[in-house]
Amino acid sequence: MKILSIDTASNICSVSILENNHVLIEKNIENQKTHSERLMPMIQEVLQETNLTLNNMDLFAVSKGPGSFTGIRIGISTIKAFSDALSIPALGITSLEGLAYNVDTDGLIAVLLDAKNNNVYYGLFRKQGDTYTPIGSFLAEPITTILPLLTSFSEKIIFLGDGSMIHQELIHTTVKENAIFMSEDKSKAKASNIGKAAYYHYANHCTETCILSPLYLKKSQAERALEESHGN
Repeated sequence: MKILSIDTASNICSVSILENNHVLIEKNIENQKTHSERLMPMIQEVLQETNLTLNNMDLFAVSKGPGSFTGIRIGISTIKAFSDALSIPALGITSLEGLAYNVDTDGLIAVLLDAKNNNVYYGLFRKQGDTYTPIGSFLAEPITTILPLLTSFSEKIIFLGDGSMIHQELIHTTVKENAIFMSEDKSKAKASNIGKAAYYHYANHCTETCILSPLYLKKSQAERALEESHGN
């Protein structure tokens, strides 16, 4: 099974082609302002370098957020257009699950993405073999609300994501010796991880949570400003 996967939900624009869960090629550009300009050329580049076309794909995959509202829309609209035009299935994978795939060892994984003003996007997973199982709900809350949720666990917790780096001192204070931090490189989004997660869900017939719809978790700044202007 050949999979074209993309991730534009963060400041990284990432495109990958996989054969099942094996990465054939991956390209990354770290400049959020150029996602709309660079995505299609990057897709063309990975197709040309692998001597493949969109028609050769069996599955499309995209990060559906949370993250950059604009980036999420760019990625989903692109993959939806491919899927509709070619009648090839497409899955939306959360950026939280995608980052969890950066961890190779079994155990608890806490993904924290910076949501500004001391807020984070949060997802907790348990990795066992090839399976990354979510624990509880994905949230967008202040870091001081999220961390107490993790103090009930007696085992080690692997933290990753830019939110974990920003709040590393507070995490150490709250979770104490159970906190393990991944490197900055392991906290970066990768389209190949989105593809691996999509392959797992598709191969195991568990795609009900992978609908091609944005996962924002919180309202956009424009929506919040509009509500404030109306006194809500």
